[in-house]
Amino acid sequence: MTDKRTLSGQVVAITGGARGIGREIAAGLTAAGANVAIGDIDLDAARATAAELGIHASRLDVTDPACQSVFLEEVTQELGPIDIFVSNAGLMWVGPFTEEPEAAARAQIEVNLLGVINGIKAAAPAMLARGRGHLITVASAGSILPIPGEATYGATKHGVLGYLKAIRAEMRGTGVQVTAIMPGVVDTALAAGTSSGAAKLLTPTEAARAVVKAAARPRFEVTVPGFIGPAVKVVNLLPTAIRDRLFKAMVPNQLRARKNQRQSYEAAFADPKR
Repeated sequence: MTDKRTLSGQVVAITGGARGIGREIAAGLTAAGANVAIGDIDLDAARATAAELGIHASRLDVTDPACQSVFLEEVTQELGPIDIFVSNAGLMWVGPFTEEPEAAARAQIEVNLLGVINGIKAAAPAMLARGRGHLITVASAGSILPIPGEATYGATKHGVLGYLKAIRAEMRGTGVQVTAIMPGVVDTALAAGTSSGAAKLLTPTEAARAVVKAAARPRFEVTVPGFIGPAVKVVNLLPTAIRDRLFKAMVPNQLRARKNQRQSYEAAFADPKR
C-alpha cells in the first residue's frame, strides 16, 4: 500500500467546485491543510463558496481548453505549482436513449469526457516536468455498471475510465499518479429524482471523503461504497444470463425511478434555445 502523505501546503485545483461534491472536496482538502482553488462555470456561486471556505475561485468552462489553461495559470500564480488536480465537473441527462435531445448528449460528452481530457492535458505537463503530481478524477460507478436511463452519461464515464487507464500506463514511472473515484448515486442536483439501487444514497461529504483519502494515500480505482468494485469484478466473471439477473437486482433502473424534479436541472443544458 502507498504510504500516507501529508496534504498540508499542497496546492489543489478543483473543477466544478462551487456546489455539491466539488464544494465538499474543497472543504475537506482545505481542512486537511491544502491550499485550494476552485473553478466553476457559475462564477458567482464559486465566489460564494470561496468566501465561505477562504479559498481562491475562478470562472471555468471545462469544455474550453484555453479556459482550462488560464484557470491553471491563475492558480499557479496565486498559490504556486499545482500538486493535485481534481476533475469534478459533470452533467447527467436521464431517460430513454431514444428520447435524449441531441444537445443533452453533446453537452454530456463535452463536459464529462472532453472536460476531463482538456483539464488533464492542461495540468499534466507541469507535473511531468516536476516529476510529481496527482490527477484525480471524479468519475462514477456508471464507469463500470450498465445503468438503464443513463446511456450517454454511462458512455462518458466509461470513456473517462478508459482514458485514465491509458494515461496512467503512459506516465508509469514519472512520479505523476492517477486516481479514478467512482461513487454510486450521490444526493446532488445531478442525481435528483433518481434511485441508488442496492447501494445507499451517498452524501456529497461521503463522496468527497474518498477524494481526500485518495489524495493522502493514492490508489488508482476507488469505488464508493467500496464493495461495488469487487462485486462488479466477480459478477463480470459469470455467464451473461446470470450476470444480467444480478445487475438487474443491484443496479438502479433510472427509467422507472426518474421523477419530475429533474426537469429544471436538465433544461439548463438539454434545450438548444437556452
